Amino acid sequence: MTPFAVPGARRYISTDVFARLAGIALGTALLAGSAAADPLTIPVDGDRSPASRYANLSNEDAFAALAERSIAFERVDSAPGVRAPIRLAGPLHGVWIHSALPEEARKSTPFEILDARLALALDDFAAVLARHDVVELVHFTMYRPGDDAREGDTSGKARHPGGMAIDVGALRKRSGALLTVQTHWPAAIGARTCGEGGRHLPARRGRELLSLACEAKDLRLFHVILTPHFNRAHRDHLHLEIKPETKWFLLE
Repeated sequence: MTPFAVPGARRYISTDVFARLAGIALGTALLAGSAAADPLTIPVDGDRSPASRYANLSNEDAFAALAERSIAFERVDSAPGVRAPIRLAGPLHGVWIHSALPEEARKSTPFEILDARLALALDDFAAVLARHDVVELVHFTMYRPGDDAREGDTSGKARHPGGMAIDVGALRKRSGALLTVQTHWPAAIGARTCGEGGRHLPARRGRELLSLACEAKDLRLFHVILTPHFNRAHRDHLHLEIKPETKWFLLE
């Protein structure tokens, strides 16, 4: 498959950006801890949501679920901070999920590693994407080792250091049309994303990206969804994340 460039992708490889994103992640965690935040919801059936079911699986049950769905994957021997590290080895519902790096570089980069639990959530999300005729999802990173990463650590960290989050930069449809977050979803910090008072994007590709975020929210596929409405650091991607022992859902 021919790789293509995604605006803003290269900057995600620099160490200073990782440090900046770590700060953003901390701010997100603090925000998520406040029940007063308007986009934060705590549904009665939070424990039965797909996001919670997957995030709370044991390693054995997560691998068994991948096998039951016939999801092609390769186990990773070591990814400090990740409980059940894998690499996807095939499409999910016909959707190829990969980083913006050249194809050869994807085989060794840590950015292609994810926890098996996130793979299950992405499998559900890919089913949604397939209904929109999407055949490719390009992300900036999934696993990003933290500064405190230690060889042999399988404790299961949160967000990117635990392989439990993905930063989606673009989607490509079967027609070849490219839906890029930075290009087609103009940032508007503080805007409402879904429901009554939700933002209306005039361009069709932007509306479809926004619709996909809202569908994922309605289906409770991820505990945290951060969009270009959150802050400047998220102007070019959607942050999708699952969290163990979590009953709340945040969309910004």
